[in-house]
Amino acid sequence: MGVTLVPLIIPWPYFWAHYMKARRHVVTGNRYGQWGCEPPRRRSMRKLCAGMAVGLLFAAFPAWAAGASPPAKAPRFAPLTYDQLNAYQKPLGEQILKVSSVGLGGPYNPLLRSPVLGQRMFDLLYYLRWNSSLPLRLNEMAILVTGRLWRSQVEWYAHAPLAIKAGLSPEIVADLKAQKRPSSMKADEEAVYDFVMELSTKHQVSDETFARARQILGEQQVVDLTAVTGTYVAVAMLLAMAEESVPAGKEPPFKPGEP
Repeated sequence: MGVTLVPLIIPWPYFWAHYMKARRHVVTGNRYGQWGCEPPRRRSMRKLCAGMAVGLLFAAFPAWAAGASPPAKAPRFAPLTYDQLNAYQKPLGEQILKVSSVGLGGPYNPLLRSPVLGQRMFDLLYYLRWNSSLPLRLNEMAILVTGRLWRSQVEWYAHAPLAIKAGLSPEIVADLKAQKRPSSMKADEEAVYDFVMELSTKHQVSDETFARARQILGEQQVVDLTAVTGTYVAVAMLLAMAEESVPAGKEPPFKPGEP
């Protein structure tokens, strides 16, 4: 935050006149006309000027020095309404509003700035959300694991209710939020959890984990599981870059200081 300083205007004509008058006092023998000594009235005037200067210096301090709160940081991408969209953005905006729980916010806010990319991402997300070979319960679980690793407020806010609605146990959702390995997972949930955690944290999948995932899920579901995990990493990156948060008035899932 910038600090605005009030300039001190020095009245040079006044001081020059005072200097010349002091010299005349020396010539005429005035008892106050010596350097370092001046009449009482002039001493009072100098004290008044000094007090005014100090007051102006204090006026230069920023408002927050007196305890005022700093202004809220402006969003990196201003929120958009549908009426603000241009001809290239409106077709995408219409599709977003039909399915998004955060309206044109979340990842869609920055993506609307690049509508061609935004359309491609929307189409990919539409497949991964609604047409994936992976059951919705497992799909949402993979998104939650990814969102928690990234501490993505928007991803968790949007997908935790969807995961529970799709049949994922609330206890599993709570354990994932607490960064614990859920203790009551089904076999397919264990396969998804281990696969996504290994791929995300170790950047590889062990032969044992891969073989178990392929046996339980099948090859197509393993590919779709990998794609949804990577895509929601990209979504988390967009959200982090744009500093997007949950809708106004809603409580963020992760509190300040919570890892």
